[in-house]
Amino acid sequence: MSRPTLPADATRRLRWPLRLTAAGMVVERLWRAFWPLVTVFLGGLAVLGSGLLNSLIPPFWTALAVGLAALVAFAWGVRRFAWPAWPQVMARLDATLPGQPIAALLDDQAIGRADAGSQAVWAAHQARMAARLDGARAVEPDLRVAAADPYGLRLVALIAAITVAGFGSFSRVTDVTLPTGPAAQAALLASWEGWIEPPAYTGKPSLYLNDQPAGPLAVPTGSRVTLRLYGQQGVLGVTQDVAEAPIEEGIPFEVTQNGALEVTGPGGRAWRITAIGDVPPAVRPEGSLERALDGTMSQAFVATDDYGVVAGRAEFTLNMEALDRRHGLAVDPEPRDPIVVDLPMPFRGDRALIEEVLHENFMQHPWAEMPVAMQLIVEDAAGQMAQSETQEIILPGRRFLNPLAHALIEQRRDLLWTRVNGPRVAQVLRAIGYNADEDIFPSVGHYLKLRLAIRELEAAMAPELTGEARDRMAQVLWDMAVAIEEGSLGDALARLQRAQERLAEAMEQGASPEELAELMDELREAMRDYMNQLAQQQPQGEQPPPGDNMMTMTPQDLADMMERIEELMRQGRMDEAMAALEMLRQLMENMQVTQGQPGQGQSPGEQAMQGLQDTLRNQQGLSDEAFRDLQEQGGASSSAGESAENEGRDGGQGRGQAHSGEGGEGEGSDGEDGQQGNLAERQGQLRDQLDAQRRGLPGAGTEEGQAARDSLGRAGEAMDGAEQALREGDIGEALDRQAEAMEAMREGMRNLEDAMRQEQAARQGQQGTAAGEPGQERNDPLGREAGAGGMTSDQGPLAEGEDVYRRAQELMEDIRRRSGEGDRPQIELDYLKRLLDQF
Repeated sequence: MSRPTLPADATRRLRWPLRLTAAGMVVERLWRAFWPLVTVFLGGLAVLGSGLLNSLIPPFWTALAVGLAALVAFAWGVRRFAWPAWPQVMARLDATLPGQPIAALLDDQAIGRADAGSQAVWAAHQARMAARLDGARAVEPDLRVAAADPYGLRLVALIAAITVAGFGSFSRVTDVTLPTGPAAQAALLASWEGWIEPPAYTGKPSLYLNDQPAGPLAVPTGSRVTLRLYGQQGVLGVTQDVAEAPIEEGIPFEVTQNGALEVTGPGGRAWRITAIGDVPPAVRPEGSLERALDGTMSQAFVATDDYGVVAGRAEFTLNMEALDRRHGLAVDPEPRDPIVVDLPMPFRGDRALIEEVLHENFMQHPWAEMPVAMQLIVEDAAGQMAQSETQEIILPGRRFLNPLAHALIEQRRDLLWTRVNGPRVAQVLRAIGYNADEDIFPSVGHYLKLRLAIRELEAAMAPELTGEARDRMAQVLWDMAVAIEEGSLGDALARLQRAQERLAEAMEQGASPEELAELMDELREAMRDYMNQLAQQQPQGEQPPPGDNMMTMTPQDLADMMERIEELMRQGRMDEAMAALEMLRQLMENMQVTQGQPGQGQSPGEQAMQGLQDTLRNQQGLSDEAFRDLQEQGGASSSAGESAENEGRDGGQGRGQAHSGEGGEGEGSDGEDGQQGNLAERQGQLRDQLDAQRRGLPGAGTEEGQAARDSLGRAGEAMDGAEQALREGDIGEALDRQAEAMEAMREGMRNLEDAMRQEQAARQGQQGTAAGEPGQERNDPLGREAGAGGMTSDQGPLAEGEDVYRRAQELMEDIRRRSGEGDRPQIELDYLKRLLDQF
């Protein structure tokens, strides 16, 4: 077919679009004709390269089958392929242009050739069609053959070939040779595969040996090697020296050392294996051991491992060489296992580096406060162990600063050291309780519990003290020591004095900074309670005598003094801290708080508080009388020659009775019964008085007011129990119930004070007393209103009035005068100097 002729200008414009469209049509027809050949070629490469059929068909026959299929596909493609004609190319391009301008340019004018007007119209039409050729673009080939390949075989073959190429197995295709004999055929059928699996704890991936090139190969020690050989036996083999012992063919083995690994035979490969050793873990303590007042210990540590620490523990063994073997520790101890506690480990995340803190409390352990050797031990996943250096420490225990509690703990320690110490412990406990008074035992209940514990210990030692009885007695002594140490002190002054004594004893014993900080917090709390009680219990109408030597201190001044004491302790200046503590004690003993006259300006809450204070004082006096009666009975029993046997036989007959029987009652018993009956009646009157005060308590609609009522209700129940115990002659039980009643009353008074403080805060700014009006005596020298319960507030604004500036000037002159008097205490001079520096 001849090529159609276009005008020269159109031919120039369409040269490259026509050429590119023709090339696209050639590619399109080649793909449509020979895509089966490409599919067969890619599929054959995938089959030969993967070796899937090697165990069934020799590779040669597989290659031959692939070749025949390719020949058939080539013949089919040659038959279908035809070169595109030029008119077809022009038609393909013309179909993409608007109005088919190429066909219009190839047309001739059929009619009106002689008419000039008709020729002009035709020329304009040709020019318009020629202008449209500027938008001609080459047509892309259409390579879609989905209709001819509905199952997508071409895509399957392409993916398979890419997969095989990704694993680098096309080298097997070159191994296809013609079989020349039985040995060659056996070699064609032989194949192998292998893996190296590192230990799971390393987190490293498995290695497929067929993909690993020959040469050096590094794997972790303990990696598991698996090799599988296919084909006739003896064609392939394995040689290695990376395992400690010879291996049998087909059995996995572990890499334990450097060496060679080789697969011998057709397609074999050799590697030089480097075994990467597992570095043992390491652990060390970080910093010094810290201890708290309650015996809690804290020890930071750091543990490391290349793949991660899986477990750890701390072991404490008794250091007999450093132990002071005196008193109850002089005898040989009963054998005890070392203390073993687990080290804390992170629940998630990397364990290659662990920085944690061990928190434990061994306050009740028999080795508490004894020298021990501490060692940290960690283990990694490979079972390798590591130990830290042994540290010689004192096993932290609870510090008992009360001498009586400390003595009880020492006897508990001796009893737990060995049961042989049982008689000695009983003897020492009897010596502690001999002729005891309130200066030794803070509560008669503790004294009675000690006597009961002594009887139980002596009874348990007949004929021999068992381990169970020993542990039970140790727990009794522990509970008693804790109760004495913590105490239920009678009033705020006693608690303050006790807090000061505990702090001073701790400084003398060289307590840790953490323990001193806890005791300092205890002192602050006791100071606050004492200030409140001092303001509440100041006799009404009694004012301190005025004088120039009288010094006024605010709660902030006391807080500054305690801050100074704490700073001195932190700096290690214990002598100066103890001197400042003694000065604080003297100031507190001489402190007085002023308040208004009775009935003047008192709110219902203050009146109720005053009544509760009177009831509490009366209850305290009644409890003291009961305690003295119990001491007198104890003294009479001791003078009569009390013995364990008599107590066991006649101890239930009652106080003041003879041991001989019914005729033993005398006047002493009758007098004691009458005294106890009088105490019971007075106890009942106090209970009735408390019930009346509870019913008239203000603040019914507040949470604190209800809490105060609940506390006073518990106090009334405890008073009922005390009254019943007094009527039955059980003074020890009565003393315990009275102590509960007093503690519940104090709690109720604290709740009532909170309610009063909230009520006053709500009225602040709305109720005040001007200078010279009734109630003025409740203001401090700066004109601020006193707080609840007579406490002076230092947070309110200065009172306003026409004399405020004059009074301020007088105060400044008085401060300057006092600061120049050198005979005043140094702490007062320092305080005055701070005031001058500030104002």
